Amino acid sequence: MTERHITRAGQGGDRDVYEYALLRVVPRVERGECINAGVLVYCRAKAYVGARTHLDEARLLALDPAADVAGIRAALGAVEQVCGGGPGAGQAAGDDPGRRFRWLVAPRSAMVQPGPVHTGLTTDPQAETERLLELLVR
Repeated sequence: MTERHITRAGQGGDRDVYEYALLRVVPRVERGECINAGVLVYCRAKAYVGARTHLDEARLLALDPAADVAGIRAALGAVEQVCGGGPGAGQAAGDDPGRRFRWLVAPRSAMVQPGPVHTGLTTDPQAETERLLELLVR
């Protein structure tokens, strides 16, 4: 069992606030069924935005045997590239991490959709990205 801690203002210690959202794959938007396939994390204090993805192909195909697995993998990879910035981020390459995160978590009607944004405290946003992937996706 994992311990959960609630902190009050001023009790965060050396931890920084971060925001995160799940990436969900909705193979048939009209049905609304989804699987978690990734996590986005943004920490303003560390100027960090990152994404980690994991597509469980068997679960996806159970929802929709005709799902475009290659297309969904490409969309998830594009999210990771936008988080990384640089040339792979396309037009978002020059945007600051916060702007890239806000663009990625904007609601959309597509096969890869962001869930609601949640918050937490961390000393290491990159490690938190991995932890959330293991906890919520795999």
